[in-house]
Amino acid sequence: LMPTKIVTETQLLRLLGNTPLQVDIELLQMASHTSKNTSASHLNTFYKTFAEIAEEKFDGMIITGAPVEKMPYEEVDYWDELCRIMKWSRTYVYSTFHICWGAQAALYYHFGIPKYPLEQKLSGIYSHKVLNPYHPLVRGFDDAYLAPHSRYTQVRKEDIEAHPELSVLTYSEKAGVHIAAKNNGRQFFVMGHAEYDRETLANEYFRDVKKGIHPQVPYRYFPDDDPSKVPPFLWRSHASLLFSNWLNYYVYQ
Repeated sequence: LMPTKIVTETQLLRLLGNTPLQVDIELLQMASHTSKNTSASHLNTFYKTFAEIAEEKFDGMIITGAPVEKMPYEEVDYWDELCRIMKWSRTYVYSTFHICWGAQAALYYHFGIPKYPLEQKLSGIYSHKVLNPYHPLVRGFDDAYLAPHSRYTQVRKEDIEAHPELSVLTYSEKAGVHIAAKNNGRQFFVMGHAEYDRETLANEYFRDVKKGIHPQVPYRYFPDDDPSKVPPFLWRSHASLLFSNWLNYYVYQ
């Protein structure tokens, strides 16, 4: 669902390929949406539509973020199709990993949990605490770790905790919920973008500057908050651990 599909593919495949497990990938596009940022030839060559894979079963699935969080879910042009896919995933996919808007959309569709607008965009590198260190998805995590966020909306911790079948695994005082899970391991909801490369937030920041949006400098990202300086890559190890834990404990085992 991300507009920069080739960039996102590369980021996710790099993390999924960082274990001894052999992973076969199918890329899925929305038939009800025309991409403005990825060529039709790339999509036709490498992507399938839901109709082409609807009878297959999968060990794991990733539903990415999308730059539509300011819109009501029902106004997103591919919402009906995404709902069919999320319904299908409960039967045809063993474990589904939802990212950012994809996580918010899944919590809304499956559990009726709403999103709330933020006063300003949440963008930067935030510190998180592990609330359940014995959960396999966060096995090996430090007690506190860093991860990127980039969004205009949030899901509240108390709304998730009102559902006994869900657990909040990690939390940030500034950024809120980062990782939540369905207790049976069939669904995970990651509010940030662990897959982001070093320069991804910078590219988003400079894009918004060029658009005249006047964004705030991403939180604790550029050295000395100076956008001319190269940001340090401080979340890569936990990103690798997050995806390898999901692959190992919930997709493979």
